Amino acid sequence: MKKENFENRDFLKLADFTPEEILYFLDIAADFKERVRRHEPHQIFPGYTAAMIFEKPSTRTRTSFQVACAHLGIQSFYMRPDEMQLSRGEPIKDTARVIDRYCDVLFIRTFGQQIVDEFAQYMQKPVINALTDQYHPCQGLADLLTIREHKGAFKGLKVAYAGDVWNVCQSLMCACAQTGMDYYLAYPEGYDPYPEALTNARRFASDSGSKIVLTHNLKEAVEGADVVVANTWFSMGGPEKTKEQRKQDFEPLRINPEVMTWAKKDAIFMHCLPAYRGNEMTEEVIEGPQSVVFDEAENRMHTEKAVLYLVLS
Repeated sequence: MKKENFENRDFLKLADFTPEEILYFLDIAADFKERVRRHEPHQIFPGYTAAMIFEKPSTRTRTSFQVACAHLGIQSFYMRPDEMQLSRGEPIKDTARVIDRYCDVLFIRTFGQQIVDEFAQYMQKPVINALTDQYHPCQGLADLLTIREHKGAFKGLKVAYAGDVWNVCQSLMCACAQTGMDYYLAYPEGYDPYPEALTNARRFASDSGSKIVLTHNLKEAVEGADVVVANTWFSMGGPEKTKEQRKQDFEPLRINPEVMTWAKKDAIFMHCLPAYRGNEMTEEVIEGPQSVVFDEAENRMHTEKAVLYLVLS
């Protein structure tokens, strides 16, 4: 596959890419990871600039993107939402067209997917989705790279997810379907996936021969799993008033050592972080020998570097 297939394309959700393109992202990311381990300079884009808009708190996403830019020779600029004219009512389309004249790429972490889509509509330069309420494609790529590193081939693996049915859940669901992994989502009644995300995942699953299974039974999801994924019960952007209700609803989905025994003996445990010990998983699980959460966190930088490399002309 040629790099030219990706030039100036937006990275808004994983469903915009073919399974072959997803695997190519991973190959490029793995190559960059080796370069970092060899301390091999790779400042491929000297003089390039990247704008960053973060309307939600961030540790891993912002830091990994800034480090990725530094490694690639890109100068990144953090644009505080409260200091931008957007906060005073300037239309997104005006801000987007101005950023397009100044910078070579924009990555944005915001609320509704329609905000990212509108930036992409009015910018000719690439727009990278650094998280919305609906999707977190950068996390999805990092999860895939982590699974491949620890499990080898994807085909036939079973991934069990328990946590908020939100952006990470929905991007991973698509990622699993694109790469031939069975995805079991354990969730409480009334917390259904975003319809568009479920439709896209089922379409890819049909093509790859994998399964998308929605269940309210944690044991059904985890039994025989190769990968167990937990996530917070209270995603950013969710209504605060429902927090206590959510705690009651999601408590039966907590991943503890007993739950991990339902999975395969060599199963790995993943979490996108931040992790709230005592809620979605116990201390013993996240700090245990099956946990690969910090490999997963590191892989954010390598996969984002791959995205930047491929979408920049």
